[in-house]
Amino acid sequence: MDKLNLANVRVRIAPSPTGFVHVGNLRTILYNYLFAKHYNGKFIIRIEDTDQSRLVPGAIDDLLKVLKWAGIESDEGPYLTVDNKIKERGEFSPYTQSKRSAIYNEQMRHLIDKGKAYYCFCSKERLEKLREAQTKNKLPPKYDTFCRNLTKDEVQAMLNNGAPYVIRFKMPENKRVVFNDLIRGEISVNTKNLDDYVLIKSDGFPTYHFANIIDDHLMKITHVMRGDEWIASTPKHILLYEAFGWQAPAFAHLPILLNKQKKKLSKRDGDTAVRDFIEKGYLSEAFINFIALLGWNAGTEQEVYTLNELIKQFSVDNIHKASAVFDLDKLDWINGLYIRKLSLNDFYSNCLPFLESNGLLNAKGEAVVIVETNEKVKPAYVKNILKLEQTRISKFSDIAEAIKYFFTEKIEYSADKLLWKKTSRQSTLASMKALELTLKKIKTIDFTKEKLRASIMELIEKNNLETGGALWPMRFALSGREKSPDPFEIAEALGKKKTLDRINKAILKLL
Repeated sequence: MDKLNLANVRVRIAPSPTGFVHVGNLRTILYNYLFAKHYNGKFIIRIEDTDQSRLVPGAIDDLLKVLKWAGIESDEGPYLTVDNKIKERGEFSPYTQSKRSAIYNEQMRHLIDKGKAYYCFCSKERLEKLREAQTKNKLPPKYDTFCRNLTKDEVQAMLNNGAPYVIRFKMPENKRVVFNDLIRGEISVNTKNLDDYVLIKSDGFPTYHFANIIDDHLMKITHVMRGDEWIASTPKHILLYEAFGWQAPAFAHLPILLNKQKKKLSKRDGDTAVRDFIEKGYLSEAFINFIALLGWNAGTEQEVYTLNELIKQFSVDNIHKASAVFDLDKLDWINGLYIRKLSLNDFYSNCLPFLESNGLLNAKGEAVVIVETNEKVKPAYVKNILKLEQTRISKFSDIAEAIKYFFTEKIEYSADKLLWKKTSRQSTLASMKALELTLKKIKTIDFTKEKLRASIMELIEKNNLETGGALWPMRFALSGREKSPDPFEIAEALGKKKTLDRINKAILKLL
């Protein structure tokens, strides 16, 4: 890359508020942000809302909340205040296209005066018939330049009569457009394959293709980094820059994201909106780490990065040309790594909302109330339970299901579940009775996993019991689960009274 172009880097994201931020959007946003910060440049947000018919209420708010959650802060454009109000900052305000109509109208007049654009009065019916004929004759769909050579008088007469119109770009004929994509290298297109595309729609709003170029130029954007679905539009944009006599920015087109079946990631694959991942309890640091690796790496074996490390190491040269696979298992693995790094207090704070929303606990000041029994316990009690799962869960939405057996008396299972492999009911009952006696002898103050392990393993050795035959029914009696932490950890977290209650219930099932 030409380093002369990196002195005053200015990049932008220009989302249309027609939906909520999905993982592909966030990756594009992240790469722009990393690129700008790597070169001490500016990262700008611009809202491209010219397609008024498709606007989704709350989409801008969703974008700004996602960026705030992700730790991505803009230098210019809309942002969320401390009290979650939307404001703008930057010398090129407004950064919302629907508020920039006067700017677009002025630039359009220049383009028409130069003979680079023209009024088109073709009706929807005529255009539909044209498309039908082209489809029937297996021709590429493109405008047939019907209005391209109208005289000024003819145009003025139509305007005076109030005829509806659009304004189209006058595509140069048989011209080769060549540009160097920073990821994909040289790309060449002949204008004979391009049509006279619309710049101003019939509702008076500019199309993306027009407003985008005007704003990028006026806002001094140096690099445009976007999804590769825009490659086909780039020659049109370059020609529009040339029509104005402006220098086009550098372009970099990112590979698409695929699902595990190697098809384009879509809503049919389940959760793709970032808000869904936030609601499931993924940590922002882990999610950003994961998203960064979808099509980029630093050329090393490193897989865990802080945001500052990503900024330091990011380079367009290391963005892959091939599409990246969105692997939820990989995300869960990375998120699990970050969860295990949390302090117990931070882990507790992150888990508590999920425990409350699932009806297990209610935080009441300095106490926590177990909903089912209305029992008040100290946060330390809950933390002792939570730490059993900190190394096991991959996201916080898993925590309620993982530990709910601690907060309910309704552990339902059949006596057969207590049997270890081919161990008989009678021997299991004998083991459980011996276990109960051993647990009763341990003082409440000594009811720790270390003391429990030592005492119970001594019981197993002295009575020549099968280890699995003794520990399996203990664990199942305490948790009602086939997969759980070891029984000594569970017993310590439950405490002596609850442990003995559950052992006794298991014995009654075996009688």
